[in-house]
Amino acid sequence: MDNASNALAALADPTRRTIFERLAAKPSAVGELARGLPVSRPAVSQHLKVLKEAGLVADTPEGTSRVYRIDPRGIAAIRQWLDQFWTDALDSFAAFAEAESKEDDTP
Repeated sequence: MDNASNALAALADPTRRTIFERLAAKPSAVGELARGLPVSRPAVSQHLKVLKEAGLVADTPEGTSRVYRIDPRGIAAIRQWLDQFWTDALDSFAAFAEAESKEDDTP
């Protein structure tokens, strides 16, 4: 699997998406992320492991805990994958608009 596929697969789980969204708002330790989630701290740690392996989060030691944050390289991989479709869609739209314009100009 490529980086974008791994990242998208990791985000397919709703709990991981919630954790990812929380990290997008603010870097956090496991305990802080686990508050308010319907899963245990060890489960949050497992979700973070999957997100980290997918390249979506990175962690740094701070005192006795690890602080997790979004890894922009993972986001870049997803964006690059999506951009290929966006470019194709824009090209198709431009061709359609041009064809419609030529039809409108024809008496």
